[in-house]
Amino acid sequence: MRLAYRAWFALPLALLLHSHAVAQTEAASASAPLRQIRAEGEKHLTEEQVVALAQLQIGAQVARSDLQAAADRLVATGLFAKVTYNYSTESGGVAVTYTVAENPLYPVYFDNIPWFADSELSDAIRKRVPIYDGSLPAAGAMVDEATAAVSELLGSHGLQVTLQHQVLGNPAGEGEVQEFRIQGASLRIAKLEFSDPALLENKAIRIRLSELQGKEFSRATIDLFLAEDVRPIYWQQGFLRAKLGPSQIRLSGNPNQKLPEEIPVYVPIAPGPVYHWQGALWSGNSLLSTITLDGLVGLRPGDVANGMQIEGAWDRIREQYGRMGHLDARVEPVAKYDDQAHTVSYAVAIDEGPSYKLGKLILTGLSPNAEKRLREAFPVAPGEVFDKGKYEDLLTRLETHKERVFGDLPLHYETVGHWLQTDAANATVDVLLDFK
Repeated sequence: MRLAYRAWFALPLALLLHSHAVAQTEAASASAPLRQIRAEGEKHLTEEQVVALAQLQIGAQVARSDLQAAADRLVATGLFAKVTYNYSTESGGVAVTYTVAENPLYPVYFDNIPWFADSELSDAIRKRVPIYDGSLPAAGAMVDEATAAVSELLGSHGLQVTLQHQVLGNPAGEGEVQEFRIQGASLRIAKLEFSDPALLENKAIRIRLSELQGKEFSRATIDLFLAEDVRPIYWQQGFLRAKLGPSQIRLSGNPNQKLPEEIPVYVPIAPGPVYHWQGALWSGNSLLSTITLDGLVGLRPGDVANGMQIEGAWDRIREQYGRMGHLDARVEPVAKYDDQAHTVSYAVAIDEGPSYKLGKLILTGLSPNAEKRLREAFPVAPGEVFDKGKYEDLLTRLETHKERVFGDLPLHYETVGHWLQTDAANATVDVLLDFK
């Protein structure tokens, strides 16, 4: 009887649960005409673009499942990290608002597709992705569509290559780019020419050009060369706004014939005017005086504005703060150019941050005797202000003159891993050295 009682009790409960599930399903499937669709939270896109990507039509019958499907479509584009929505019923219909959080967008960079100008490649993408403006998210349906568009353009010209994409550091400047490059084409740099013939008077440039000639054609390689080898030459002479490139491919002969494997590259260069140093306006500094900061820059008003010296000054200032334990110090310079007088000045905001003291020194991979020697040689005692300069000097000795630290101890290691772990709450920094 007891067992029968339980069975009799469970039956209405099961019916109740079933009824509740049916009610939920009916609520989710109930539909009404869509009267209004809004979007908020967008920054790069417009509300109209977000609404279009949701693919909902005003006047169409929609259920809650349709509203969720639209949110899923928005996320699938790759443009949004998060999409939520809320809706209400009014005037016999539904009004819905989507709240979006956008993903980062990256400028598109075409690396080694010399058959087409960037504008042609961008036009091909825009035909499939109307909202494309030259930038794409890291991944998602929008990137897939862009890849398909470029692949289709390549295939329509009989090019049997594979198109790949990835987000990486911008070879031509700061930030990151969404790079498109092909696999399956044997293209090499035939020669690299500049509009400024004086550049070839530099021996280092001539050596680098000989190294690039015959190598795989890649705009990224060329842009890195321009940024790391060519730009410093102009900056040192005060050509702070020299325009380098973009590189151009100059082919001769029948354009209907197959593109040769040897690609001649031309780089237009516009040096612009020579700028002179006007000065720096410092803010946020209390530990280092204006005189000290000016001295770290090392330029006087009227001097040619050596761009490499100026860039190095910001690093020297950070290093100086590091010697005082201010490991998080930030130096944020903003240049102001006077294009009439050809002068440059800087407004430099400094955030000195906290001063750290040495916390724990953690050593791994050493014998007890070697560890004792290193602790004795460590230039900062626990509880003292952490001098990053002295710490880096020790790292140099460990890598180049370990006998100055360990004496005649028999010791063999190839690398020294080193990490600093800051604790802002306690203003301490732990040091980890790993010997392998």
